[in-house]
Amino acid sequence: MFSYYLHFFSILCAFLKVDVVFSGGGVENYAVFCNFVPVRCQQTHHLGMMRKSFVITFLMLVVMCLTVAFTAVALEPADTVRVRLVTFYPGSEVFSVYGHTEIRVTQGDADYYFNYGVFDFNTPGFVYRFVTGEADYLCMAVPPQYAMMEPGRRMVEQELNFTQEQACLVRDLLVANALPPNNTYRYQYLTDNCSTRPRDIIEQALGQPLHNPAVSDTVTYRQVMAHYARNYPWLQFGIDLVLGSGLDRTIDEREQMFIPMALMRSAAGTMVERDGRTVPLVHSTQVMVDGSEDGIVLPATPWPLTPLAAMLGLLALTVLVSISDLRLKRPSRWFDTLLYGALAMVGCVLFFLIFVSVREATSPNYNAFWAHPFCLLLAVLPWVSRFDRLLRGCHVANALVVALLLLVWPWLPQVANVAFFPVMIASLLRSALNVFLLNSKRKNTTK
Repeated sequence: MFSYYLHFFSILCAFLKVDVVFSGGGVENYAVFCNFVPVRCQQTHHLGMMRKSFVITFLMLVVMCLTVAFTAVALEPADTVRVRLVTFYPGSEVFSVYGHTEIRVTQGDADYYFNYGVFDFNTPGFVYRFVTGEADYLCMAVPPQYAMMEPGRRMVEQELNFTQEQACLVRDLLVANALPPNNTYRYQYLTDNCSTRPRDIIEQALGQPLHNPAVSDTVTYRQVMAHYARNYPWLQFGIDLVLGSGLDRTIDEREQMFIPMALMRSAAGTMVERDGRTVPLVHSTQVMVDGSEDGIVLPATPWPLTPLAAMLGLLALTVLVSISDLRLKRPSRWFDTLLYGALAMVGCVLFFLIFVSVREATSPNYNAFWAHPFCLLLAVLPWVSRFDRLLRGCHVANALVVALLLLVWPWLPQVANVAFFPVMIASLLRSALNVFLLNSKRKNTTK
């Protein structure tokens, strides 16, 4: 029966010549078409929305057919249900650096990987909904052909030491979650993703939390994310910019399982009771694709191309321009417009995330004190001379806020990316210079 439905699935894909986008935890992207060749999700934009809806409808029917296969096999008590926790180590793209988790369930001829990271990037308003924290992801059961990812990317399967009752419960929960309307859920990258969903199902079947005594409870979300993004400094720069102090609280072992490798580690250390004996939860571990435990991440970014180098370059340019302005006794309006205009645009994004988005850890964010929409006044007012007094007042306020922020940041509950400080110093320097030059201009006018 399984081979029949798989054959039907392949015929359907070939007939429709369809691209199906799968994404692990919002950070994996791979697609399959009639010949099951992996492609990037960005290549699917050519499908019209009507065709996409038609395709998704048919694929839901296929998932229902796959479910029928499991149901039919479930009637045969001689077939053992086996459950495996599948971990994909970090990939080379920025959206795959945190890894991916799936659950594999086998019973007789039935063999499916349950993926909680399915989404359609071409869904109307998807980017906006993702930013605001309102994006819905899907759970989908896929056959083994679609479980493989980038060549050389380490893939590990841990067979879990479940009783048949527990294994059947996992199977039934996964099948139910793969069918509409249960197959959609509101994705959150820290607390509800492709790794936390499998964790919750495993714990529900076990009746106890996963726990590895060797795991420390002294790390924060930001530290964990920085570890996996260590070769991608611009990615971490963006994360540190838009996510606030919520990333800097200490998280326990269970919260750390938002990272697939942490879930795998906790499963490996969990002990369960079986027939009056304490045994490991993980019955066996199989490396399906051998590769580095660091994943296939890109090499470290050369220092001259890092955010810190770029921001130090900005600070150096600010110093040079300011020295020239002192000699000429007038500020370079073009430079202030560029600098504060950029800060205003960043501030608009931060304010949107803080006050509109329901995304996790976006509020409070102390970066909004040095990059905010009010910087637009500092970018525009220099071009209108009659607003010199207002401009001076704005620069005084900006200088005081930024200077105070620099002084107290070590005691704030939010860790700053080191590349932020050159930008803050540049903003402070330009405000101080403008106040000095505007005061000098005012004194000369009164004389």
